[in-house]
Amino acid sequence: MLASLGTMPELARQLSGLGGCTRPVRLDGHRTEHEVNKTTGEIGRVLHHLDSATLPAGHLLVRCNNRRATRCAACAETYRRDTYHLITAGLRGGKGTPEQVGAHPRVFATFTAPGFGPVHNRPSGRRGCRCGIHHDQEDAALGTPLDPDTYDYEAAVLWNAHAGALWRRFSIYLRREVAKRAGLTQRAFREYARVSFAKVAEYQKRGAVHFHAVIRLDGPDGGDSPPPAWATAELLTDAIRAAATAARVDGPVIDGRAHTFAFGRQLDVRTIRSADFDDGQELTERAVAAYIAKYATKGAETATGTLDRPIKFLAELAGARITDHARRMIRTAWDLGARPELADLRLRAWAHMLGFRGHFSTKSRRYSTTLGALRDARAEWRRAQATPDTLTAPQDGETTLVLAHWVFAGTGLSTGEQWLTASLEPAPGTEGDPTA
Repeated sequence: MLASLGTMPELARQLSGLGGCTRPVRLDGHRTEHEVNKTTGEIGRVLHHLDSATLPAGHLLVRCNNRRATRCAACAETYRRDTYHLITAGLRGGKGTPEQVGAHPRVFATFTAPGFGPVHNRPSGRRGCRCGIHHDQEDAALGTPLDPDTYDYEAAVLWNAHAGALWRRFSIYLRREVAKRAGLTQRAFREYARVSFAKVAEYQKRGAVHFHAVIRLDGPDGGDSPPPAWATAELLTDAIRAAATAARVDGPVIDGRAHTFAFGRQLDVRTIRSADFDDGQELTERAVAAYIAKYATKGAETATGTLDRPIKFLAELAGARITDHARRMIRTAWDLGARPELADLRLRAWAHMLGFRGHFSTKSRRYSTTLGALRDARAEWRRAQATPDTLTAPQDGETTLVLAHWVFAGTGLSTGEQWLTASLEPAPGTEGDPTA
């Protein structure tokens, strides 16, 4: 059909520009760029005009930019690479971050969730699981409760819902603990040093969120200034342990039961570029960035076998291919979401995420560049590759006026477009990464 219409080459070029995205957003509308005289304000010649009706697919196709690998592998890979560059820039400089950050005290820390009941696991050594079985690494039972009827599903869901608030509390306490060890007040601390971080959330197999974070000590201007002489990785590690132990967040009272949330006892803090990471391999900048970026594209569906999209009705679970443990977590979130006093947690909207509604990757303002800046740089590079300079470059004394109107027309590819996309190699230039 596509070949008979004579549009296959043009359609192939349009689809190649998606970089492999399989769930693009389809838009109807137009975009026109005009020259504008900066002195008189007069609108001049048309520099470029795009109308979706003239495109081979009949629509403007825009990448979905979904970070989940289960939804769109191509866009998730782009997100993973961007996260890698963001983390790396904060470890050794680049992308607008000075290279001197590589000499600042830096640690890699993992913050776990507390226990909600015994689960099937693979303890180190010869001792097997409490159930008496030595589970294989791929055993689906790992992370599921030994006794689902006594497992504290309510606390598990509420922990996920409050994990982001607990991290914010920890970050406040951390600055206090660093200042205390430096013999400074909190107000004076700002004049000497700054704590910078980047973190990612990961789901354990039991469905509880924990955090991996790069935490760095800088001078008062962030990475642009050297830290004071007293700022060491040892001082930072000690402060992290104290802050993680002290951080608490009060949760709701459910049927007379008060909930308070804190990090689990398993806290791992390692100085970056040590020899105690990944079976004796060095904890290098590259290893840390790759480890964190790996989890940026994974949600609860990867670890726990839950859903990767919201549900509108609980009845949808009946036909869902998910684990029994995930099903009970979702049901608990759904039931708690019906309580008026928990409305601010939006548990029904985030039931598929087992109650966690925070961002999967976050960073402090001065850590490094942003994902938005990386996306903008890539978009600008693609525009420059796709559009001839003669059409886009205004003359001296001119600027541009952009008039655009777009409306949502759907998502995804037609059957013919799916077939053609699967047969395409990435078009030259479309996979280039100006952020690398």
